[in-house]
Amino acid sequence: MSEPTVHDYRTLLTQALGAPTDADTEAPDFHTLFTPSSHRLALDPDATVVRGFRGTGKTYWAKALTDSELRGIAADAYMMPRLRRTEVRTGFGTDRSNEPAFPDKRTIRGLVDAGVRPDELWPAVVLNVLDSPEVRQLPNWTERVRWTRENFEAYGHALQRADADSRRKKETLVLLFDGLEHLHPDRRQADLLLSGLFQTALELRLTTGTLRAKIFVRPDMYASAPKEFADASKLGANATDLFWSRENLYGLLFHKLGNHDGPEAKKFREATGDWRAEGDGRYLPPVALLADQERQEEVFTTLAGPFMGKDRRKGHTYTWVPNHLQDGKGQASPRTWLSTLGKAARITSERYASHPVPLHYDAIFESLSTASSVRVAELKDDLGWAALALEQLEGTQVPMEASQMQHAWHRGSLVAKVRALLESEKGGSAPRALDDPASLVQELHDLGVVTKRGTDTVDLPDIYRLAFDISRRGGVPRMPV
Repeated sequence: MSEPTVHDYRTLLTQALGAPTDADTEAPDFHTLFTPSSHRLALDPDATVVRGFRGTGKTYWAKALTDSELRGIAADAYMMPRLRRTEVRTGFGTDRSNEPAFPDKRTIRGLVDAGVRPDELWPAVVLNVLDSPEVRQLPNWTERVRWTRENFEAYGHALQRADADSRRKKETLVLLFDGLEHLHPDRRQADLLLSGLFQTALELRLTTGTLRAKIFVRPDMYASAPKEFADASKLGANATDLFWSRENLYGLLFHKLGNHDGPEAKKFREATGDWRAEGDGRYLPPVALLADQERQEEVFTTLAGPFMGKDRRKGHTYTWVPNHLQDGKGQASPRTWLSTLGKAARITSERYASHPVPLHYDAIFESLSTASSVRVAELKDDLGWAALALEQLEGTQVPMEASQMQHAWHRGSLVAKVRALLESEKGGSAPRALDDPASLVQELHDLGVVTKRGTDTVDLPDIYRLAFDISRRGGVPRMPV
């Protein structure tokens, strides 16, 4: 087959990266499942808590773990044969397409408002997930919680039966919990519910040999949930974090391109090394494409050129693109990363078709604004109050004093707007202390939405700044989306 042309590469980037999607609608599949080296511990059945911000892969991995075929791929990729001997059931999540074994967020709110404690709710959920017939046959969650409360000995017996059954099968049974930012609109109640879930997870670990919980949770929610219970230190000892290194991001890109359908993907594989065929159209990139910075930069230069302009003064594409997609924690969302390059390919095709490389640097610049809009849309879903806080800064310039930010919030009636949003049950979880402006600034920093320069100066990463009319002297300008 002939060497890929610029048009081949541009077509592949446009088609393989497609339009932006979110984890709730995008399901992992056999061909595109990517296993970054840094995520190995997250899939270990003994890792009870997996911390990760929006876009780092919590829901994606939660879906993958419930699929036996995808668990098998991960087992091979991470040399973790135990995953092939693991059954996964969902104890809470966003997917309610099938008959779920857990209550939805409205039901949980009603139960909490009716006085149900977290240490009563989660055991009832566990019994239901374990198919306890006494609980399963009851008509609603109010009755299930009441039965579990009144038959407290039955809970321990159910765990021992399930443990014995898994031992006979020589399996591990994992109860998976995801989407926990939707537990309750009141942050204090959400923290208490999460604390109760942590205690239930520890009980599974300490009292059985084969039953485990795996809890995908945002780092800020993990930090704020009370842990004043026995053996709480063991929770942290069995926690890990989802993060994406620069090498992981490029590995994901190349894996995505090489596993697309069509002749362009085949040309890409042939031009970039010895890809290993796994059968049924799945291919594994050579190790250098996954972990060698020099090789990655060489291939990306073929796609985007070496510089973000006509010479090195504008920066090197290999480092510039992921750096400008990072949040305040130095993390770039893989979804945002892929959507940025896909948008850049489409812009290049429309406006710079004669450019000598597949991606024009101006198209990459412009695609950042689209990436920012995608990232802020995610922020509105999970942390609507944080998006509202940034909206009040439109027309300003960063860096700014924290007092300026707080003044803008007061002028824009941020507290009232956030309360209205939370009452509508939209926008995910609430802040820790809505009425304390200094606490809001600190929480935004903890979330990576803002960064700090010194003790009193606040800045915004481009990935959030560009979606609003907020400027930075010498920074990337906002482009029309």
